[in-house]
Amino acid sequence: MSDALVYHADDADWKAEGMQKVIVGLGELLWDLLPTGERLGGAPANFTVMAARLGNRGVIASRLGSDTLGARARAVLATFPPDISLLQTDDIHPTGTVGVEIRQGEPHYNIHEPAAWDFLEWTPEWRALAATADAVCFGTLAQRNARSRATIREFLAATRPDSVRVFDVNLRPPFFSAKVIAASLALATIFKLNEAEVPQVLAMLGATESFPAAETGLIESARWLLGKYPLRLVAITMGADGSLLVTPDAFHRRKRIVRNPKGAAHKIGTVQMADPVGAGDAFTAALVTYYLNGASLAEMNEAGNRWGGWVASQPGAMPYLDAATLARITKQIRASRNSG
Repeated sequence: MSDALVYHADDADWKAEGMQKVIVGLGELLWDLLPTGERLGGAPANFTVMAARLGNRGVIASRLGSDTLGARARAVLATFPPDISLLQTDDIHPTGTVGVEIRQGEPHYNIHEPAAWDFLEWTPEWRALAATADAVCFGTLAQRNARSRATIREFLAATRPDSVRVFDVNLRPPFFSAKVIAASLALATIFKLNEAEVPQVLAMLGATESFPAAETGLIESARWLLGKYPLRLVAITMGADGSLLVTPDAFHRRKRIVRNPKGAAHKIGTVQMADPVGAGDAFTAALVTYYLNGASLAEMNEAGNRWGGWVASQPGAMPYLDAATLARITKQIRASRNSG
């Protein structure tokens, strides 16, 4: 069954408000080799699939090998909403693969190299895409190679001044450094990371302050980042405790909601998650979609948690999404706005 959805202008009950935005996922596209089998993934690709499902023009900017896995990736992506017309092909390097092991509900990765996405090329087509992008999401992993790192920075430099540049750090040892993180933050509008990554990032960036524990410390850590870099928003996901959004003058805390396959609502921790892979990417895609449409921090947090929780309750990072589920969750997000 095709995973693509048809969007109509009169579907006001479930389509995100506003004009269609151009949202780009820039970086790795790969196959996750899970104990249960192979699944297509990569944070930028997962992000873009969800962004497109929410009514945007989502564009995957990555690179695949001219091999069997590359052909399979294109065939799978053709059944999803994102635009894959600007995917690059590498005749030398293979399509990326990652060994994934789930331990205590969290994914652990063995990322193979080199891969085609290590060699992203800066092309006239990508320059034109950058100039039209309302938002672009990038991370550290695709910057592990000097070639792809240079291309990502060229892309970001070619975006409009009002474009939203989302740095989703995704620390994957040993593929990150303080230098890359600092340079990426200097270019970013939104910084997304998880609770465990906060102290790691601050230590690498030279923070000498002693921040308190729990939520207060996370808020102060986010404010430290906002004061040091030209960021407008820091988004911190907190696993079973939901997420925290912080701006220079406000913050919002949200407990995460997850739905089991039967549709009953639960807080995470009272129901077994099906698969955590891709949940954070769905959170980011929803956050960015609502940010671009001028939503409040509360509504952005609600959207991120609703969609991140839904992906966590399903198998795979790009689970099948029917129009009824899309409509229902969008209504729930809107209801939270109206009730708040």
